[in-house]
Formats: sequence, structure tokens, C-alpha cells
Amino acid sequence: MEQGYLIDTNTVIDFLDNKLPEKAAVLVENLVPQISVITRMELLAWPQANEQQLQVLQAFITVCNVLTLDEAVIVKAIELRKTYRIKLPDAIIAATAVVWNLTLISRNIADFKNIQGLQIVNPHELA
Repeated sequence: MEQGYLIDTNTVIDFLDNKLPEKAAVLVENLVPQISVITRMELLAWPQANEQQLQVLQAFITVCNVLTLDEAVIVKAIELRKTYRIKLPDAIIAATAVVWNLTLISRNIADFKNIQGLQIVNPHELA
């Protein structure tokens, strides 16, 4: 079975800004991109984005499989927020990855590193 990935907000931005190492960029390019509904919201609400950047973000999002909040993700996010005292958006992203059995691609390792059951890879440290 092929490994599935959930792309975090910072990885999408790094990818679109051509700031990912080559191996990570190739990985992201070859994926059917999957993002959390939180990532979609964070990207489109990105305060530093100009109109052209917003258009690029919107185009990227249209090819993504956006994983929404269902009951399983909500319950898991509540559990993760209570257990690990992480920010709600991070809890939702982590819960989405855990519930859907996806590896999270994020450079924010510190935000997620202690979460049991979450597989995470830093795109800037791919060997």
C-alpha cells in the first residue's frame, strides 16, 4: 500500500515559493495533494499574500483533496488538544493525519513531535 501524506500549511507555502529541497519538492509534486480544511483556511487567510499569490494558492487548493472536519477528526482533535495542550488548528491538522492514517509533512516538528500515533516528516530533512 502506498504511503499517504497530509501537507501542512508551511510546506505548501515553501513548495509554492520554491523553498523546498529538491527531494521534498519532487515528493510533493508527485502526490495527489491532501490538506486539512485548516490548511485551506490558513492559506487563503494568509495576511502577507498579495492578489497574485492568493490566485496561486487558490489554484493549488483546487487540485487538492481537502479533508474536512468529520466526527472522528473532531473527537481526535479534542483529545489531542487536551492531552498535548497544543493550539486548536495544530490539533485539527494532527487529528486529520491520525484519523486518515497519513504522514504529516511539516517543518513545524516541535508543534507535533510528542503526539502518539502521528507520523511526521520534515521536508527540509529528507535524506
